[in-house]
Amino acid sequence: MQYATPQFVAFNGSRSKLAQSIGLTEEAIHPELPIVYGSTGIWTLLIPIKNLTDFDKMMPQTADFPTILEEMPKASLHPFCLEAFDKNADMHARHFSSPYSGTIEDIATGTASGVMGAYFAEYIQRQAQLPKTLIVEQGQELGKDGRVHVHVKSEKGKLNISITGTAVHVKELKIRI
Repeated sequence: MQYATPQFVAFNGSRSKLAQSIGLTEEAIHPELPIVYGSTGIWTLLIPIKNLTDFDKMMPQTADFPTILEEMPKASLHPFCLEAFDKNADMHARHFSSPYSGTIEDIATGTASGVMGAYFAEYIQRQAQLPKTLIVEQGQELGKDGRVHVHVKSEKGKLNISITGTAVHVKELKIRI
């Protein structure tokens, strides 16, 4: 899946209230990496977390998100870290949906993983050799094992982001309309 050119907007809200809204303290947020809204088509707030152990503690208070996300109240939250359960993965993440979406948490999120690849190239390894493929794991806290492969290239001075992955058949549904 190919994405739009990445965009980033600074988060200027309360780091403490943001952390509380996902069941953590402000100290869990990585002090050296920025919290930013990112989009490759849909806006999400990228929240760098220091330690993988904090992900099991997360309990989203979805109803609080719009008042904390002053710049973009309908954005989702995407906490991530540079540690992962799988030694082959580059990042671990969870994805908490906007209260306007009708869902609470995604097992694997392609759009947010895509913008995380752009975040990696923009804020973590600015001098990284591109093209680069990152593996983002997600869903372990929900008893699933999601993986998204994020392909990051630079073309004419702009980041080009695409993802690949494998879908798994869970069950068949029949709907009568």
